[in-house]
Amino acid sequence: MEPEHFSHTSVLLFECIDNLNIRDGYTYVDCTTGGGGHSLEIAKRLGQHSRLICLDQDRQALQAAQARLSGYADRITFVHTNFSQLETVLEEYRIENLGGVLMDLGCSSYQFDTPERGFSYMHDAPLDMRMNQDLADKHALTAYQVVNTYSENDLKRIISDYGEERFAGRIAHMICNARVKAPIETTSALSDIIRSAIPKAARSDGPHPAKRTFQAIRIEVNHELDVIGQAIESAVRKMVRSGRIAIISFHSLEDRIVKNTFATLSAGCECPPDFPVCICGKKPQIRIITKKPILPSASELEQNPRARSAKLRVAEKQ
Repeated sequence: MEPEHFSHTSVLLFECIDNLNIRDGYTYVDCTTGGGGHSLEIAKRLGQHSRLICLDQDRQALQAAQARLSGYADRITFVHTNFSQLETVLEEYRIENLGGVLMDLGCSSYQFDTPERGFSYMHDAPLDMRMNQDLADKHALTAYQVVNTYSENDLKRIISDYGEERFAGRIAHMICNARVKAPIETTSALSDIIRSAIPKAARSDGPHPAKRTFQAIRIEVNHELDVIGQAIESAVRKMVRSGRIAIISFHSLEDRIVKNTFATLSAGCECPPDFPVCICGKKPQIRIITKKPILPSASELEQNPRARSAKLRVAEKQ
């Protein structure tokens, strides 16, 4: 039975599954299995000659998904790894019939809702934010280390770049001032510092004042943006012709990487425009299915407000 704390509503569920165009005789990969919501719907549609590989760097998530999908165990392989290792996994399992890949980027509801993981400003917990808690040695980067050891300039940079926070400078400065007196150890302590750094007028509406900074620190801890483009390229390289890749993003930084990587892979000739004939020989690798991203419906947003920033982009291997 699925653990209660893994209750999770999968975003853009049927839009994703429909766009994967699942066919018998092919292998599909859920790169970010989480609680297994998307994987379950893929598994329901697998033919007798099909297979599903479920990846996740969060061992607890993978264990919960394994329990949830136990009825389809004969067709599913679970692998504890980050999706940056997609190509390695495909080679290890000798997958030559990759028909589709799904990526649901960012942090899962379970991770936000488990206070001791330290992802949320809504709960008081130690500053952690590691998606892969197996990385527990003294060299593993945690939110505590980012907050307490990064220079003011580096804090300003990640809060500005990864959080798109206009008060990044003020927040970084106040974090550095506060940690001189004592280390900042909890999510509540960090949230209070961020709140005090943002002018009252800017706190009167919009999202929680700590949201962007927590997002930035989480991205830094888990190197989330570094692997997206590489993983997309790996998936496309390994997919069979007419295979599909479907990617859900939750903020503009992720979506921009997906959009730009798709654009690059769908482009053909790169020769200068004044060349009379093509000499580079480059052909488009994918066809973009979603010219504009698919957004959650009004009914989905009513049932799951967390889906409000989700965007789904889909491409097909040429």
